[in-house]
Amino acid sequence: MTLRDEIGVNETIVWQGKKDKRVSVFEAIFNPLLIFALIWFAFDMQFISSFLSYGGSFGTGAKSILVFFIIHLAPVWIYIAGVLTAGLKAKHTEYLITDRGIYIKSGIFTTTTEMKPFTDLSHVSVRQGIFDKLFRTGDVITTCSHISTTSSHSENGHFHGMNIENIADYEKIFRLVKEYQEAIYSDTMYPNDLRPSENHGYRTTYMR
Repeated sequence: MTLRDEIGVNETIVWQGKKDKRVSVFEAIFNPLLIFALIWFAFDMQFISSFLSYGGSFGTGAKSILVFFIIHLAPVWIYIAGVLTAGLKAKHTEYLITDRGIYIKSGIFTTTTEMKPFTDLSHVSVRQGIFDKLFRTGDVITTCSHISTTSSHSENGHFHGMNIENIADYEKIFRLVKEYQEAIYSDTMYPNDLRPSENHGYRTTYMR
């Protein structure tokens, strides 16, 4: 089932896109864990080199030490796994925007589809990291000012919405999401005017 098949019957698709795999891979390589993994690897290699230089043989004791260091190098394996799977995660991440909200489908082995309606969003912003600037991509960040069933942890009084990350046309998507967010969210928060069946409160084509 594609992401298009999971939207509501009365929804209109206005944009669909995917992550830039290059940015995802570079961000996975050059992250804070890189320095920690290098130090950890160098520290363990000193012990392994010392053991081999003092005539360590591959007997039972040597095998036990080898198994110990394979386990002890777990932070290094975690870092390498993160780099190797970054491209796959980006490949399997899809974004879709309708006239009702934002859909994100992600996951390599287990697929998850999330939807955030524009009525939940209160703020929209753009973020560009070092590699975003290098590859001319960006992130569209959304937040919520109230508790909702689809929001995650809070920060500075706001709840996280859903982020559209590492996309080429981030400026266009920022304007698009902002337009829908302002129209729908502002109209929802405005005194209800007895809430007619068709909402004319904020010059929007959004129909309740």
